[in-house]
Amino acid sequence: MFIDQVKITARAGHGGNGLVAFRREKFVPLGGPAGGDGGRGGSIILKVDEGLRTLMDFRYKRIFKAPSGENGMNKGMTGRGAKDTIISVPPGTTVRRVVDDHLLGDLTDDGQELVIAKGGRGGRGNVHFASPRNPAPEIAENGEPGSEVDVSLELKLLADVGLIGFPSVGKSTLLSVITSAKPKIGAYHFTTLVPNLGMVSLPDGRSFAAADMPGLIEGAANGVGLGIEFLRHIERTRVLLHLVDMSGVDEQDPFNDFEKINAELAKYDPSLLERPQIIVATKMDMPDSADNLATFKKQLAAAEITALIFPIAAIAHQGLNELLLATADLLEATPAFPLYSEEPTATEKQYDFVADSKPAFDIEIDDGVFVITGEKVERLYQMANLEHDDSVMRFARQLRGMGIDDALRAKGAKNGDLVQIDEFTFEFVE
Repeated sequence: MFIDQVKITARAGHGGNGLVAFRREKFVPLGGPAGGDGGRGGSIILKVDEGLRTLMDFRYKRIFKAPSGENGMNKGMTGRGAKDTIISVPPGTTVRRVVDDHLLGDLTDDGQELVIAKGGRGGRGNVHFASPRNPAPEIAENGEPGSEVDVSLELKLLADVGLIGFPSVGKSTLLSVITSAKPKIGAYHFTTLVPNLGMVSLPDGRSFAAADMPGLIEGAANGVGLGIEFLRHIERTRVLLHLVDMSGVDEQDPFNDFEKINAELAKYDPSLLERPQIIVATKMDMPDSADNLATFKKQLAAAEITALIFPIAAIAHQGLNELLLATADLLEATPAFPLYSEEPTATEKQYDFVADSKPAFDIEIDDGVFVITGEKVERLYQMANLEHDDSVMRFARQLRGMGIDDALRAKGAKNGDLVQIDEFTFEFVE
């Protein structure tokens, strides 16, 4: 099964908790704090494996979790960091964040890596909080939560040359003759249900990757037929071989077919028409093919369309060498087309202070309870170790420093009113 689009959930590991501990060895008076830091949580990393050709491995597994770091230990020892979770993807995979469709990366080279969910850092042990005022602090941090993200993976085949055309024009037959690929070939429309990829090797040592696309039909860009599902695979190609059936067996007009396919490419992505096209006149071993080709050339001239035309008979191996040599020459003269528009990079950049318009927290009243929400305040709570009085007092000072106490008073909070942050509920004290 060919799978080229999936959505997955990546959950990085939490950092390990810091430890509150003290040295108590014999002959070590006033040993002081000795709680170590927690270990780093594991990240979720995508890595390109050139041996993969589809996203089939994600058919049944869509949720990936990385392990958490170990907690800190006595004698100032740091907990072991967790191993990262490596997920193999085929070359040509683009990664986007689901929530806002932001492009995270385009993975094309073997071994290329992309961190999609970063593991949380380990919490600090009480050795970091000792001071002359408080030489024996009972303060430690919990590990930072690992990030969680939903991403969409989309595979776009890494082919130099794309074979396009109406169904049954001979794309699969041509690919099977010029490469070692073994696509399914049948005398009916839509024999090819998925893209097929093969390598073409020329006698002069040059080579290129070619892919045949499932047959396009009129309306493909609007979802008719199979074309819309696989038009994305044309985006990476540099040269298009536009196959046109000259046999006239199906009583179709070759020039009309040629224009319809180009119209579908333009509807999907107008930049696809910027790629150089070679017109491949197929099935030239049929009786009426020569006359149909002559008419086709006249129609091209009347429409003022200039293009290279190569007549072939794939099964009889006629005209293939000339076609492949011309394709290789055109590839050498054609640079890669960018998949995504890139903004020009400035040599100098001025940094100006811009106040963050987004509030650090929000306070809402729900059934008499003051509910505080906000990414920063919730992360402070998650990393606060509230098992020790010193840690509770530090958390209270952090909230006061953020202005939460004053905001609660402005909302009408009084002594004894309940305040909730995440799952933690406490009483407001003036």
